[in-house]
Amino acid sequence: MSEPLRVLLVDDEPLARTLLRALLEKEREVRVVGECSGAEAVAAIARARPDLVFLDVQMPEVDGFQVLEQVGPERMPAVVFVTAYDRHALRAFEVHAVDYLLKPVDAARFHDALEHARSRLRRRPGDRAEPGLEGLLRDRARFASRLLVPGREGTVVVEAATIDWIEASDYYASIHAGGRTHLLRRTMDELEGLLDPAQFVRVHRGAIVNLDRVREIRPLLHGDAALVLSTGDEVRLSRTRRPRFNRLFAALHHPA
Repeated sequence: MSEPLRVLLVDDEPLARTLLRALLEKEREVRVVGECSGAEAVAAIARARPDLVFLDVQMPEVDGFQVLEQVGPERMPAVVFVTAYDRHALRAFEVHAVDYLLKPVDAARFHDALEHARSRLRRRPGDRAEPGLEGLLRDRARFASRLLVPGREGTVVVEAATIDWIEASDYYASIHAGGRTHLLRRTMDELEGLLDPAQFVRVHRGAIVNLDRVREIRPLLHGDAALVLSTGDEVRLSRTRRPRFNRLFAALHHPA
């Protein structure tokens, strides 16, 4: 008989932990070795040495990403993130092939995530490192949360989350954000590298869009499409860039 899977539950809400524990009680060969809040998670992981952690993303004191940063991806057990529909987190998980559950947790989806975790652990016995976690943390630290735009009256700070879309404009890029347009002397390649690819997608050579702003996709000839944004702007999506866009956009609207 194999050893039971050792599971730790990390969530600031006791009710959420109770619901996960109830789902685990229906599963075979599972042992819950502890439950705690985000602030207690690092110590609990070191103490309990779980094989698998169900880790909430949104916690007020120490969130799931901060737990991951403090433990370190090389020492972190297998992880299934749990989130109450954080759009940015969901796209990041999709990009890095990291398991997640959407609250309220569906029993069938929970079972599938647990079995997937078992399978990963069987494929790499003794290797605790999660392949996608390092990339997830690296991208969170690497990508810009704001852009600095020099102007005649000083530098304007443009928060990345407020950007609707960006278009190439000769030697500049026109950044459309919150009803204003800012000219920045950067190439589209540079901006694509600066911005989080889970949120900002290059849809053709001269345009980058914020996925949160896309409201409609209209087919055009030869496999191209027109993206209608919440601002009313229409941006062309080229045929060659459509598969990646479709994958990320589908993850946003059909996360389960």
